[in-house]
Amino acid sequence: MPTQQLDYFTTLVTEDEHFPLTEAAIAVAQHAYPDLDVQGVLDQLDELGNKLKARITPDTSPVQRLQILKHFFYAELGFGPNPNDFYAPENSYLHYVLENRRGIPISLAILMMELGQQIGLKIRGVSFPNHFMMRISLQQGEVIMDPLTGESLSKNQLQEMLDPYLDAKGYRGELSLPLNVFLRASSSREILSRFLRNLKMIYSEHERWERLLGIQERLVILLPDSIEEIRDRGLIFAQLEYLRPALEDMHRYLSEVPEAEDASDIREHIATLESQTKLH
Repeated sequence: MPTQQLDYFTTLVTEDEHFPLTEAAIAVAQHAYPDLDVQGVLDQLDELGNKLKARITPDTSPVQRLQILKHFFYAELGFGPNPNDFYAPENSYLHYVLENRRGIPISLAILMMELGQQIGLKIRGVSFPNHFMMRISLQQGEVIMDPLTGESLSKNQLQEMLDPYLDAKGYRGELSLPLNVFLRASSSREILSRFLRNLKMIYSEHERWERLLGIQERLVILLPDSIEEIRDRGLIFAQLEYLRPALEDMHRYLSEVPEAEDASDIREHIATLESQTKLH
C-alpha cells in the first residue's frame, strides 16, 4: 500500500472546512491507478469550466445558468449512465468518467457540482436511498435533479422512488418517515463516504481483496470514528493473509465494542488467525 498516496488522501480529508470533494474523489482512484495525475484531471475540469464561463455574463440569472450547465453537460458533452455495465468500478473513477462520459449518479453529481460552482451555482449532493441526487436552491424554490439525466423530479416521483426502500426497511405506518428527511443536503464527507462504499460493495461482491483494501484504507482515514470500518479492514487483511495487521484491527474492534453483535464471530476469526501465526 503506497503510503505516499494515503498520506496525500489524509491531507485532503482531515478538515471539514474547505473539504476539496472533487480532488479527494479523483484521488480515490490512485489505489487502482497509481500513476494517475490528479492535478491533470482537475485541469481538464477547469478547461470545461472555462468554456462554460464564456457563456455566462453577470446578468445571467441562476435559472439560466442552470439551463446552460445542463445543456453543456448532458447534450453537448453527452454525460450519462453506463447502461451496459452500470456496476463497473470505473464508473466511480472520475478520470474515467470524464474521458468516457459514463458514470453512476454520484460520480456524475460530483462533476456537475464542480462545474456549477465554477459558474456561481451552489449545487449540493443529496444521499437519497439507492439513487444519489442533486439539490439546488433557486428563487422559484428547491429543485431536486437526477444526476443521470439532469431531469428535475417532482415530489410524487421522488416518493415513488422512495417507497420500495421504506417498505424494505419497514418504515411504514406509525414509523413512516417523511420525504423531506431524505432530501437534506449531504456534507462533503458524507458524499465521499457513500462514494467509497459503492466501490467497497462492488469489490466485495467480486472478492477483489487487494482493490478492496485500497478502498477500505481510505474509509478508515475518512471516518476515523467508525470502529466498524477498522473491523472491516481487519477482515480484508485476513483474506489477504496479512495476519498481524488483521489481528491488530480485530482486537481493537473488540476492545472498543466488546458487546458488539458480531463479537463472537470476530473472536473466532482471531482464534483462527492466532493459530495460523503460530504455524508460520
